[in-house]
Amino acid sequence: MLDNLSSRLAVRLNELRRGRGWSLDQLAAHSGISRATLSRMEKGEVSPTAENLGRLCAAYDLPMSRLLMMVEDSFDPKVAFERQTEWRDPETGFTRRAVSPPANGLNAEVVECHLPRDTVITYEAPPKSGQEHHLILIDGALTLTVDGTSHALSAGDCLRYHLSGPTRFETGESRGARYLLVLI
Repeated sequence: MLDNLSSRLAVRLNELRRGRGWSLDQLAAHSGISRATLSRMEKGEVSPTAENLGRLCAAYDLPMSRLLMMVEDSFDPKVAFERQTEWRDPETGFTRRAVSPPANGLNAEVVECHLPRDTVITYEAPPKSGQEHHLILIDGALTLTVDGTSHALSAGDCLRYHLSGPTRFETGESRGARYLLVLI
């Protein structure tokens, strides 16, 4: 019998596959893991090896740390500034800081973003269709196009939407934008 963490991991692996709308055969093709092994992992009959977890994370385009965070028992209520990881796009200068990163038992995460002036970032498809977003513009100006509808935002504005299609973030020549994004 698997321990509690391994059991929660089995459930989460099943949820990830179903969330993508993939059959076991499709996941096997994406991951290189046999259908039988995938089925046994999702049923909690076996615990995945590190190699298989790596293959699954690659198939789902998901860092292993994020996957394991999804199955942890609890979370630390305080996220100190120095523990808030920041990522910077070397091409555009766009930065993204995980103010409140994902955690088991919590539905939302909060990200602070800085988009330099005269920058456009386009996402062709959402990473998770239907996810609720609340974007609060702190400084600057931003035009956010969601599913073909453009919204001109000024400091203090909030745009609420469910992400289901392409998005485009655009700043003007004179100002960049700093905003909080709440993902639920």
